[in-house]
Amino acid sequence: MILPVALKTLPAEDHQVVAVAARKLEDAQEFAKKHSISRAYGSYEELARDPDIDVVYVGVIHPYHLSTCLLFTNAKKNVLCEKPLAMNTKEVREILASAKRNDVFLMEAVWTRFFPASVEIRRLLAQGEVGEVKMVRSEFGVPVMHIPRSAQKELGGGAMLDIGIYCLQFICMVYNGEKPECIQATGVCVDTGVDETVVVTLKFSKNRMAVFTCSSGIQLPNDAIIVGTKGTIRIPAHMWCPTSLVVNGKVTEYPVPEPCLPLNFLNSTGMRYEAEEVRQCLLKGLKESAIVSHSDSLLLAEVEDEIRRQSW
Repeated sequence: MILPVALKTLPAEDHQVVAVAARKLEDAQEFAKKHSISRAYGSYEELARDPDIDVVYVGVIHPYHLSTCLLFTNAKKNVLCEKPLAMNTKEVREILASAKRNDVFLMEAVWTRFFPASVEIRRLLAQGEVGEVKMVRSEFGVPVMHIPRSAQKELGGGAMLDIGIYCLQFICMVYNGEKPECIQATGVCVDTGVDETVVVTLKFSKNRMAVFTCSSGIQLPNDAIIVGTKGTIRIPAHMWCPTSLVVNGKVTEYPVPEPCLPLNFLNSTGMRYEAEEVRQCLLKGLKESAIVSHSDSLLLAEVEDEIRRQSW
């Protein structure tokens, strides 16, 4: 688990991991020992009953996001749920409704949006640094089909939900959460019933376009570019955890802190930024973040559903 390591880069008085839960108590205990966490539970229900928890991070595999989020929201817990928020629009609506009904904070953990490089992209766009945006292109492809979670339908596999969401959320961020007027998608499905590679073209109002490719089968350049009437913003690899920008040819670095323990994924201490966003929202009494709002999560789910409908 990445989050405890990322949180160690933030002040201990602001962020503390106080408990962990797993389906097997021994797994939770092993994790707790590794990360110096005081409480370990052998079920999510026990965690939901713990009165000392301000917010729960849900990191289970995709098909269990719905039931796990509902467990915690119904227990009046604030929730940060790993992306995708759920498997489809119907499930997303159910989670959002539960959060609202129980008056708790809920955010989909689209960590990319909170990186300093992403904050700078939004600032540049708001100030018209590259003029009117006309085209956005993004790619994310890594060969992970050997991993059951990526390849098996019952485990929530498929390129679109797992990694394509990073490309889609980036495009939606650039176009300020606007719903595309037209979605065209084609894809390659494998015999396990999941999408391995998907290519998507999106048309927005005022003839603004976007295109992205995602793949669980091949390595892609994994970069992104925003093209406007006055210039370009390029996000070099790796666009889902960006640490540099090239704005009209000028390179600026936005490094993330070094981890205290080895991590499996690149730039994983960058989870600190979304964690701090959750903290700030809770301090302000907010029930959602303006950066990944409930309407943002709903838009992502609706577009993902249509892409999979076309590409499957």
